[in-house]
Amino acid sequence: MAWTTETTHRDGQQGGLPLTTADGLAIYDLMGKFTGDSGAIRQAEFFVYRPADRAMLEGALERWRGGHPVEPTTWIRATRRDAELVAELGVRETGMLASASDYHTFYKFTPGGRAQAARTYLDAVRAVLDAGLRPRLHLEDATRAPREFILPFVAAVQEVSAPYGEAQAPKFRVCDTMGVGLPLEGVAWPRSVPGMLRELVAAGVPGEQLEFHPHNDTHLVVANCLAAVIAGCAAINGTLLGRGERTGNAPLEGVLLHLIGLNLLLGQPDYRALNELADLYERLGQGVPAKYPLYGRDAHRTRAGIHADGLNKFWPMYAPFDVPQLLGRPLELSLTKDSGLAGLIFLIKQHAGVELDKAHPGLRALQAELTAEFDAGRQTAVEWEELADRVRSLL
Repeated sequence: MAWTTETTHRDGQQGGLPLTTADGLAIYDLMGKFTGDSGAIRQAEFFVYRPADRAMLEGALERWRGGHPVEPTTWIRATRRDAELVAELGVRETGMLASASDYHTFYKFTPGGRAQAARTYLDAVRAVLDAGLRPRLHLEDATRAPREFILPFVAAVQEVSAPYGEAQAPKFRVCDTMGVGLPLEGVAWPRSVPGMLRELVAAGVPGEQLEFHPHNDTHLVVANCLAAVIAGCAAINGTLLGRGERTGNAPLEGVLLHLIGLNLLLGQPDYRALNELADLYERLGQGVPAKYPLYGRDAHRTRAGIHADGLNKFWPMYAPFDVPQLLGRPLELSLTKDSGLAGLIFLIKQHAGVELDKAHPGLRALQAELTAEFDAGRQTAVEWEELADRVRSLL
């Protein structure tokens, strides 16, 4: 089985999502509504450095103690000072930035490089353990990091954590920070996402203590997530509707859709709840693009006559699943010069509840009028609102 963890309050904000405390808690509430008792999202992480973020975390912790299904965790830099900061916040687990590639270790830790970085991280791990928390090591830029750093460092963290018991057993988040990982076996370290995850499992890291955190810089984010799960990684970290740095994080709604299809998710989340999240983002000036999968305005809109004809005859022909049932969103159509009679029939049936035959004289007359408009140079689509009165007269 697999599940996801959420980072909107951390990576989403970092990527430009403007959140007040109220907005952050509204998003957290919608996470809970979406997740329900499905176990789809198990944790969400929060910043702790600004007052508004601390207020979000406190509100989330209060809701979680009251039965909210998503456990709040924190994110800190891997330093002893930051570890001490989260010790009294009431969380059970904290993420810790542990940059892994030579780009980071040699340019952030001068002159000590890898060795100095590992010592600094391990000192912070000890502080987190001493505070009674579970450490979650975020191996930043892992898909550009040397095996000679990652595997010994992971082993060292496990060794340091062993005396503290199972409740504080460390987790490791493998980060494809620049989106250069590939979902392919047989690719050399560190580019193969399944290869790296399999090596970590073989090195003694249980799958339930592994997370994968990719970015979408090269279009492979969902494919890499599924490859990670198949390779033994239990948790995928991302954001609902893909908010995050640059091109965004893994869109958890898409990852979960495939996990359901692969029978790797225990329960069924409520996908209808994410319509409210899309509306919330729109109010924040961060609306999803029109053609964004699943929740974009035009994600389920056809314009081609051949597609409209297929929808009229047997709608699953041009729908990936029961869209209205799962998402609470209609299959839609905009009339263009390519929509033909089939498009007009679909639109009238959808909005007026009447299915007309292609030979209907009034229908053919209306289609002729629309064709004349397009032939005269009209470029914009015709929507139902423009047609409603003409159709009522026709009917």
